[in-house]
Amino acid sequence: MVLTMMLEERGRRASLAITLNFVAFAFALSAVTTNFWCEGTRKVVKPFCTGPPLATKQSFCIRFNSSNINDSRLVQYIWETGDDKFLMRKFHTGIFFSCEQAADFKGFVCRDFSEIAPEQERGVLWLCIVAESLYLSLLFTGGAMLILEQCPCFSVMNKLKLNAFAAMCIALSGLCGMLAHMMFSTIFQLAVAIGPEDWRPTSWDYSWSYVLAWGSFGTCMGSAVTALNRYTKTIVEFKYKRRNIEKNLRLKQKLMELELLDQMWNTTGPGAVLDTDSPHDETPYLVDMDYLPEQQGEEYC
Repeated sequence: MVLTMMLEERGRRASLAITLNFVAFAFALSAVTTNFWCEGTRKVVKPFCTGPPLATKQSFCIRFNSSNINDSRLVQYIWETGDDKFLMRKFHTGIFFSCEQAADFKGFVCRDFSEIAPEQERGVLWLCIVAESLYLSLLFTGGAMLILEQCPCFSVMNKLKLNAFAAMCIALSGLCGMLAHMMFSTIFQLAVAIGPEDWRPTSWDYSWSYVLAWGSFGTCMGSAVTALNRYTKTIVEFKYKRRNIEKNLRLKQKLMELELLDQMWNTTGPGAVLDTDSPHDETPYLVDMDYLPEQQGEEYC
């Protein structure tokens, strides 16, 4: 009954570790492949309207007061003043791309984030990409080991080794992911401060991909702790069982020695004593008091 409960508990811990690993991998993959780590708005001047004039006013461009914009003899006036001359374009950025709303607010125009990052920090950006790749690789490897551990063809010791290696891989992947997330935050803030003028945002904040990335880190470390806890608990249980077995063996050995002494006592009788006075042999032997001479018996007493 106790063994069955222990096996069920180990199975639950293994399932929890695998589930957390799968969630962490899904979150990390979603975060890396999307471009919503940071988002915000950028203030830009409205472009001039092109094409034939429309009956309704276009809010995303500036229209001259005359339809004949090719006639240089006419004086053109721009009626927009103040904030009416500007647009607030939304943008969102990921590790690989940064996308900004088009001039007509239809769709987004994307470009490589490596072009936006400061030139002296592009090496750090590539380190960030390498760390994210290591994060995904180690996380996948640890999860594969946890699943392989459930195969019944492995012995108990091999399962423990797989569990230990899986916990180590998952913990290392979490460290790589944490470094990658921190490096991206640093690079983005530097790009906001000293990046190109045609990209610098007016306001920005972290978005849902960034939250997914740190959520992946949290579940990854939870999976590593669960796997390591399962490993250490199994080792402690084995040591406890071994200590109990050794204790029982020592107890049985003592009982066997006592039974042997009882048998010898019953065989030789209550008058048997140990004689250690033999000059030729130092090993004590039993002497029956009934056969001792009277003088020797007095000396013995």
